[in-house]
Amino acid sequence: MISPDDPRLVTVPKEPDVRLRRVYEEAGPHDGARILVDRLWPRGVSKERAGLDEWRKEIAPSTELRKWYSHVPERFDEFKRRYRAELEEPQRAEALEHLKALARDQTVTLLTATADPAISGAAVLAGIIGK
Repeated sequence: MISPDDPRLVTVPKEPDVRLRRVYEEAGPHDGARILVDRLWPRGVSKERAGLDEWRKEIAPSTELRKWYSHVPERFDEFKRRYRAELEEPQRAEALEHLKALARDQTVTLLTATADPAISGAAVLAGIIGK
């Protein structure tokens, strides 16, 4: 039997568990840290109902990019490219590193008010964090 201190023991890092949900959905028992990643507060949702651990509006796409994209599915690839470029800006990069650190230790659920989370900024973030 190998002891936990044996140098031959290799620890395999766990893959980050990053999930996407609409903020309008009920919180799930396995959501972990619930983080809203939209710039605007979602209509009709109270802070209590949202059940957030954090609101990271500084990581959201810029207003200009969000308006240009307008959730037109055919623009998603270009939106993703432009948003990744925005994520290199210092304030957004710092927020992204924070989310990556959270995901190393626990499940992280990224919340968005978008009708289709699969083609949202939250999906872009999940793809980056989940690597």
